[in-house]
Amino acid sequence: MDTSLKGRIALITGGSKGLGLAMAKAYFSHGAKIALLARGADDLIAAEAQIRDMAVADEHRASATVASFVCDVTDPDAIHDTHAQVVEKLGNVDILINNAGQSAAKPFHKITDEEWHADLDLKLMAAVRLTRLVWPAMAKQRWGRVINLLNVYAKLPGAGTAPTSISRAAGMALTKVLSAEGAAENILVNAMLIGFIESDQIKRQHEASSSDLSLEEFIVKAGARLPMQRMGRAEEAADLALFLASDRASYLTGCAINMDGGLSKAV
Repeated sequence: MDTSLKGRIALITGGSKGLGLAMAKAYFSHGAKIALLARGADDLIAAEAQIRDMAVADEHRASATVASFVCDVTDPDAIHDTHAQVVEKLGNVDILINNAGQSAAKPFHKITDEEWHADLDLKLMAAVRLTRLVWPAMAKQRWGRVINLLNVYAKLPGAGTAPTSISRAAGMALTKVLSAEGAAENILVNAMLIGFIESDQIKRQHEASSSDLSLEEFIVKAGARLPMQRMGRAEEAADLALFLASDRASYLTGCAINMDGGLSKAV
């Protein structure tokens, strides 16, 4: 299956670690030019170095480019300025991956207004603002891909899952609205609903758990409770993101795909 992204420009938020970095590597290996966005300069430098190390004598990778940009996506001005820098350095964005986010969950009555605003700015408004910036160029060329990284609670929220489940549910609604508006101009918009994937977020959960288990043991134990009896790997999520960004997914839009190994009880 040809999933070449040669000549395409992909902007990935939360691109320095975990799922974002795995997707960046997959896109880079298939010829895309990559713009990595994250808040941490040191992490971006390390991520960019990892991707550059992949640039061996390969016909796809030889033409690929990677650049990193420090950006706090909760800041509207930073988003606007960084998008302008990306366009100046690489060109108009063809593929937008809205991946920035981290888990935030507690009982509803304990969530402050400040925590609500912070979560919505990070997980919903960042996607709104970036998509609004890349949309005109996608519409003009009649080709674009927007992939929103959400989680399984977007479909089936439970007690104690706010504010994340709320902002992610809004992200799913945003996905559907954008898919309907972009379809005629060949801008395809889909969402990936993540379950338990080995990533930096899992590492943070392990650190916060005060568990006596090693990280590897923690992952195995947590994964054993899942239908497939293991956690997913970031590279497996990246494979789906690669397909959705490619021309092989040319008639797929408005979908919220569970990337969870069967965890969610919602189709």
